Amino acid sequence: MSVRWSIVTLRIDVFTIFPDMVRDFAGASLLGRACGTGVLHLRVHDLREATTDVHRSVDDAPYGGGAGMVLMPDPLFRAVESVAPPRPLYLLGPGGRRFDQALARELSTGGGFSLLCGRYEGIDERVRAHLVDGELSVGDYVLAGGEVAAMVVLEAVGRLVPGVMGNADSAGEESFSQGLLEYPQYTRPARFRSWDVPEVLRSGDHGRIARWRRAAALVRTVRDRPDLIQARGGLSEEERQLVESFHREPLGS
Repeated sequence: MSVRWSIVTLRIDVFTIFPDMVRDFAGASLLGRACGTGVLHLRVHDLREATTDVHRSVDDAPYGGGAGMVLMPDPLFRAVESVAPPRPLYLLGPGGRRFDQALARELSTGGGFSLLCGRYEGIDERVRAHLVDGELSVGDYVLAGGEVAAMVVLEAVGRLVPGVMGNADSAGEESFSQGLLEYPQYTRPARFRSWDVPEVLRSGDHGRIARWRRAAALVRTVRDRPDLIQARGGLSEEERQLVESFHREPLGS
């Protein structure tokens, strides 16, 4: 995927041995529309195209023995140096900075960045030491490779770029945007089986609705993710009062 757009607000390059996996994902939904209109410029590079042998080898056995294979440095350096991608270039791996909403917002406001997808048992350490600018981790669990992690980064960052989402306010109201989980959402019908939409949301009083949503977000976060409240330094006095008021405007049955 290498297309020049007339208007580009963010460029992202991805290096991988499975380019179709990333292209197919990025070609759908919000990201696909954003690439089609030029709001995003995504370039996906096949690491095997930078190989020099007939087998297009990108991996080899590790020095010192051990299970599995390791990505060789030469194809990775060749791939990156041949296209001069936007920096910083991040390796997707377990040892890096934890990827979160704050980092997604940070990446969305720059001119661009690049991602290198690891595979097999890892990469030659010289790539980490001399090619990439840092490492990103999407969580403390094991994946077969960096492609799924790259998709997480593309989705989280891409939707924050102005013009990607139809409603610009949506991104600011979602979970983690203010260090809180999102407030509960409802749609029609007002009664489903025996469960009702809270009356406040049907009142038409926008000020009251805004207070209820703020209180509901606080209560949900205190209940389900107290670590997020702790990271914010606890609740302010105003937030404590909102939480108390929430008991007068409950979530609904």
